[in-house]
Amino acid sequence: MLVDSHCHLEYDGLVEDQAEALARARRIGVHGFLNISTKQSEWDQVVATARANRDVWASVGIHPHNADEHAQLTRGELLEATHDANVIGIGETGLDYFYDRSDRGVQQKLFRLHIDVARETGLPVIIHTRDAEDDTLAILSDEMEQGSFPALIHCFTASAAFGEAVLELGLTISLSGIVTFKNAKDLQAFAKTVPQDRLLVETDSPFLAPVPHRGKACEPGFVQDTASFLADLRNEPFDDLAQSTTKNFYRLFSKAVR
Repeated sequence: MLVDSHCHLEYDGLVEDQAEALARARRIGVHGFLNISTKQSEWDQVVATARANRDVWASVGIHPHNADEHAQLTRGELLEATHDANVIGIGETGLDYFYDRSDRGVQQKLFRLHIDVARETGLPVIIHTRDAEDDTLAILSDEMEQGSFPALIHCFTASAAFGEAVLELGLTISLSGIVTFKNAKDLQAFAKTVPQDRLLVETDSPFLAPVPHRGKACEPGFVQDTASFLADLRNEPFDDLAQSTTKNFYRLFSKAVR
């Protein structure tokens, strides 16, 4: 059994074939899906999809790309959205200085707001970070000093030094199909070192299809290809990696019900 810890089931490229994509994934042993939101207008739909599927859960949050249009989001609005039984995580949130689609100050403000709600609810923060390692780590360190909270770096592509630092803070690392790419040698080297009990797998579908599906729209079932690659890379039996990443998911996202 595997869990796709991060997918976007409502996005173009997947929503048109959502039911069949989920069915294909289930047939090959993927029996859990965390459907991620990136803006407030998506919250109702990700929750609706979770209500319609016993093995699908939802997150509520604001992607850093969408921070400017949510600059007035209140703590109360985000907190209220977490009360639904199907919402098991907060995000994705974080910092993206590669595209800089939103003001960096607004990104940082909303990142801290998500962390504050995570600290109160106990729900994990799902963090996106790109070209923003220093500020991401500074905010995480500062916020941890104010009180611990569960969190993970999703679709990890950062430096090994950053990875070691967030592991030291207690975070979990999630790896996507990027780790299977031929040019991802540094990421592959780091992936070998992530402790077994701190590792998750994801697709980030419909993006980032792993080898051998490059060029196709990604779907949740492709998490099996990423997990298989990782098992070989880490010299672990596939069943062991599937079992440990699934166990890690349910431990971190403790509100999920199997």
